[in-house]
Amino acid sequence: MQRFFAILLFLGMCATPLGARDVGPSGNPLPRFISLAADKAYMRTGPGLQYPVAWVYKRDNLPLEVVDEHGAWRKVRDHDGVTGWMHVRLLSSKRTALIIGGARRLYHEPDRQTAVRLTADAGVIGDVLECDSSWCLMEIDGTRAWIERRFLWGLYADEMID
Repeated sequence: MQRFFAILLFLGMCATPLGARDVGPSGNPLPRFISLAADKAYMRTGPGLQYPVAWVYKRDNLPLEVVDEHGAWRKVRDHDGVTGWMHVRLLSSKRTALIIGGARRLYHEPDRQTAVRLTADAGVIGDVLECDSSWCLMEIDGTRAWIERRFLWGLYADEMID
């Protein structure tokens, strides 16, 4: 009988689409990407002011991944894998992405054969305006240009933005 239930559980897990996400108490999907709205923000070890500060962020627009929710607190993960809790007032639904892996070229069109509009170092953050399966249109310091999405942190592989 236990084997029967184990098989049913396994089949149920297999039937769940890989892209499916849970919905948190806020009604928003979990996990999801957001950005830091404050130029100084405290990450805490738990969901409340009574918990110690684990990290201080001094970089507005930094993309973060929300992995859990508790009241007005969001458990977030940064690009280095650091997790902790932040109050919703410190966060924004604005979509940004972080350039990873070294200096990257951003192009006039979503094609490496077009003119390079700018080159951005790893760690540069830009606003995500649009993404297809391979390319994203970013705005960095007022310049709009296309970058291959594999060079960005702050997006899911199957996520399209328009």
